Order: sequence, then structure tokens, then C-alpha cells
Amino acid sequence: MLPTLLIVDDEKNTRDALEQLLNADYEVFFAKNFNEAVVLMKNEKFDIILTDLRMAGKNGMFVIDEALRRPYNPICIMMSAYGSVETAVEAIKHGAYDFVTKPLDLEKLEMLMRRALANRASRRNHAQSSDRTAPLADGTRACDKFSIEAIIGKSHAIADVLAKIKKVAPSKATVLLDGETGTGKELFANAVHHFSRRSGKPFIPIHCASLQKNLLESELFGHEKGAFTGADSRRIGLFESANGGTIFFDEIGEIDVQTQIKLLRFLETKTFSRVGSSENISVDVRIVCATNRNLQKLVEQGIFREDLLYRLNVVTIELPPLRNRTEDIPLLLHYYVDVFAKQNDVPRVNFSDEVTAVLMSYGWPGNIRELRNFCESAVIFYAGQTLKIGDIDRKFLCESLRSQTQ
Repeated sequence: MLPTLLIVDDEKNTRDALEQLLNADYEVFFAKNFNEAVVLMKNEKFDIILTDLRMAGKNGMFVIDEALRRPYNPICIMMSAYGSVETAVEAIKHGAYDFVTKPLDLEKLEMLMRRALANRASRRNHAQSSDRTAPLADGTRACDKFSIEAIIGKSHAIADVLAKIKKVAPSKATVLLDGETGTGKELFANAVHHFSRRSGKPFIPIHCASLQKNLLESELFGHEKGAFTGADSRRIGLFESANGGTIFFDEIGEIDVQTQIKLLRFLETKTFSRVGSSENISVDVRIVCATNRNLQKLVEQGIFREDLLYRLNVVTIELPPLRNRTEDIPLLLHYYVDVFAKQNDVPRVNFSDEVTAVLMSYGWPGNIRELRNFCESAVIFYAGQTLKIGDIDRKFLCESLRSQTQ
């Protein structure tokens, strides 16, 4: 099924150009003004809403306000031929994902939309049921304030992490999440945000390893028109977009030295400048970082700045690997087979007691990510059945036997 797109623009030439570009990859709907857009939003669920700013009647800000009242929470992108920093910031405050200027760079717009959909899909993949969250030290549960992405677990290890998060979240301290790959670092970073006083503001995850190093600085801090080849217009960076909220740096050890310097300056002064500009911009953004690498070793190797490490390492929270929270494995198994059964519209998979015991003995080097993949595969091949010892990979059995003989 194609993603659904609503284009709100009173210029026919713009609508025609966008339809020609996007109709192969999206199910496209059109509205010429606010009133037509409202009718469509009531009758359809849109993944993306692309709206012009200036139109007869109510402008694009009203379109965004109306869109974000919808329970399906569409991605909103503002277009305008009258681009300015003030307008862009105002659009972001209204909830726009981004702001683009006319005449449109259609290739860049298409890339922006793909990235927005990918980011939303990544967040949804982390979503977990709110009725299985670990109790905190005071007896409350994560979902009391953190219903978007509740954390599954009843182990002491998870309860300890959530208690620390609840303690540090209301402060302004920078938080460093340290843990192996697949331990759910973005999920816990989002918990820091949602337990904080910033929970009504943006939470923006940045996966440093997936961005080209020569583009990371521009992504974070924005750039001025002409700052580098291809910079055809001013771009508002993620720091400005996140004003009042939280930015999460996943794999912080992957950022280049130039960006490290600029990030250090921001942490010291709460100001930055766009690429190609000397103007200082001040924003209120909380930094949460994550790494699965030893940052101290990176400092010793000259790859990571020591002064930046000191700035980031204010509060460090260790995330437990799955092998250290084995009592959570049955909960996670049952949760994920339910998720994938619903996604594929098939009966769920059950686990025999023998299989559950073996899976609890397995070390799960890929942590929750590996467990998710196992559950998805189980649903595909054994929907409606009870999984038995002979149905699972030998690697689970071998490790279980090793653990029993040690």
C-alpha cells in the first residue's frame, strides 16, 4: 500500500508538478484551500501533508494545526515562496516536520519526505505495549507519563534503569546512555524526554552513523544559501527545530571532529551558527547521547575530543543487555509474536515450556533487536502453531547446553 499524501496549495502549476513527481510513490490527494483540506482530513488518513503557507482564507499554519488534531498524526511539511527564519521557526512551533522554500527543489523535497517516513517507521518499530512496563521505585509505571513507547520488562535491571531515568529527567543534565547494540537506546532516550518538563516539545533522534559526515553539521545546525555546493537556499537545522525539546544523538562516537567542536561550543554557550554564517543563534535544547563504543578509548586514539566527553558524561546510565534480564524474555517473546501476528493477519505463535527455557538460556548477542527478528521469523513459518525444540535453530540449543555444563 502506498503512503497517502495530501497537497494543499492554491497554485495549479505547483500541484501539477508535485503530482507528476510523486504519484508513482504516493496516493496523492489535493486541496486548494483550508476548507477543502479539512474535508479530506476527516475522510482520509494521511501519512504526509504538504501545505503552502499563503493561501486565500486560512493559511498553512491553520492547516498544520488542524492536521495535528487528527489521531493518525500526519507528517506536516510547510512550503512558501516567502521563506524567512521567523516563518520557518513559527512553522516548526506549530508542529511542522520541516519548512521548504519555493521554487521547490523537487529532488530535495522527495528525499525529505522519504526521510520523514523512515524516521516515523523507526519510532513505531520501538513502540511497545503500555500494560507490561516495569514498576519504578515509587510503584508507578513508565506508561503513566510515557504512553507513546512503553518499555516492556519486570526485571530489577529494567526497574533500576527507569528509576534513574525518572530521577534525572526533570533536570537539565546531559545524559549518556551506554549499552550494547540492540538494547533499545532510542527507546530509553525517549523515556528521558517524556519524563521531563520538555515532553510537549519535539524529540528528535539523530542516527549519527547513518549520515554522511560532510552533511552532519548542516543537518544539525542548518546552513545559509551558498554555504557550499548545492546549498541553494537557507536550511533550518535540527537544533532550531528542536528548540524547547530534546535531541538524541545515537552513536555519538561517529561524529567528525569539526562537528564535535561545534557541539562542544553549543554545550558551553547554548549558541551555534549555521554553516556559512557567523550569526550566533540561541536555543534551549537538551542533549541525550548513546554509544556502544568506549568513548575513553576513542579519546586515547585521538578520534573523540576529551573536553566533549567531559561535557557529555554528566549522567551516565548503563542499559542492561538482554542476557542480564532473562526474566523479561517471556514477556518480550509474547509481545513481539502478537505484534507480528497482527501485522501479517495470521494466528499468533505459542512456545512450549522447553523452547521458552532454551530461549531464556540463550545469550542474545543482538539483544532485543535479535529477539524481534526471531519472533518475526517464527510468526512467518509457524503461525498458529506451538514452537517445539525441533523447530528452532541449533545455535539456541548449543548455547543452552554450554550454559548447563559450565
